[in-house]
Amino acid sequence: MHWTTGLILFALTVTFMEGFAYVAHRWVMHGPGWFLHASHHRPRTGAWELNDLYAAIFAVPSFVLLLGGVQLGWWPGFTWIGAGIAAYGAIYFGFHDVIVHKRLNHRYLPRSAYMKRIIQAHRLHHVVETREGNVSFGFIYAPKPEALKAELKRRGHAGVRAPTGRNAPLD
Repeated sequence: MHWTTGLILFALTVTFMEGFAYVAHRWVMHGPGWFLHASHHRPRTGAWELNDLYAAIFAVPSFVLLLGGVQLGWWPGFTWIGAGIAAYGAIYFGFHDVIVHKRLNHRYLPRSAYMKRIIQAHRLHHVVETREGNVSFGFIYAPKPEALKAELKRRGHAGVRAPTGRNAPLD
């Protein structure tokens, strides 16, 4: 397989993974998988939470495709697809766990409008304590915070936790 075809497969996979992550987050994690994901919507008491098991679960297809494509003689495109899934996982970890939730110490301050928007959208997702009534399920793309705030207000702030500390009210 030509490397340009591989790069196209890689880029398409990373793009596809955003849609897959949205669906998994909205209808699996906030559905039957809530028993794991609920830990992520509560204050963390240690370094790990049950929700971290999703990283291991979602790494399995990447691992299998990379192994098959590199070592087992499968179609070479599987290597590029597996790498795309792994790359999305790395993007997710860097954005979600490091930048937004600060699971590793850093001094990064978002300056670009894009990073400010995506971080604010994710924080608006977390103002809802329950598994229903949330907004913004994506990780690389998010609607404008104004639209998310309006949607939360339209829903009557159902499930929204009371502001504490430096948190500003939604209105």
